[in-house]
Amino acid sequence: LSISSGIFEIAPEIASFMHAPTASAIVLGYEWLVGATTVPALHLAKSFSQVEEIRIGALVDEEDTGGPAVAADFEHLNHLLPAALTLREGIWLWREGDDAKTVFSALDGTEIHAAGFSSIDVTGLAAATGARSVQFDLGQGVSSSRRKGGALSTEILLDISGLDHAGQALHTRHAVVHPGGAAPLTGMGIALLLERLIGLDGMPPVASGLYFPWQILDASRYLARLAQEGGEVLELPSS
Repeated sequence: LSISSGIFEIAPEIASFMHAPTASAIVLGYEWLVGATTVPALHLAKSFSQVEEIRIGALVDEEDTGGPAVAADFEHLNHLLPAALTLREGIWLWREGDDAKTVFSALDGTEIHAAGFSSIDVTGLAAATGARSVQFDLGQGVSSSRRKGGALSTEILLDISGLDHAGQALHTRHAVVHPGGAAPLTGMGIALLLERLIGLDGMPPVASGLYFPWQILDASRYLARLAQEGGEVLELPSS
């Protein structure tokens, strides 16, 4: 289970799997906060008959700095891959410079200046939904909870567009929020994955293979644990 590699560093894991595909389960767990984006997004995508676009905005509170390992990881990733892998109208491209700069609305509607980030969420969600456009943007600032005078939190804004099951245009907007910041949400994803991989949840251990987290995590179990830990998925106005 790898949680801190970049999207460009999958070769060692893929090589290990290709060399010995029956040796073990291998999980590419370096999604944003280890499944906190993809698991809720794919659960929400069930409202669609066809997903056309997914836009992800992750807000990290400026006081949610993490430890030295987090700082080292971000320095490493930004140094080696400053451009952002993005799917736009069915074409994979690298956003860089002004094209990587963007703005998204936080939970409370505040505009957050952000930049494209090469998260493996983009590739997994594109493959799972068939969406023709998927992008991930990362911003740092004051979280909505702290702006209201409370403690910091971490926010993941999920905008999904496409067609509903009646064939009508549908656009939904949700926020995945955890009041403890990024670390508890990351830790929860790691714990759930380890429980699932070795069967501590009462189910058989995961068979050998190469997986994204969302392929082995049950969404209902994930969302129940999220609620138990104080997090939630909020529905927001889509306009």
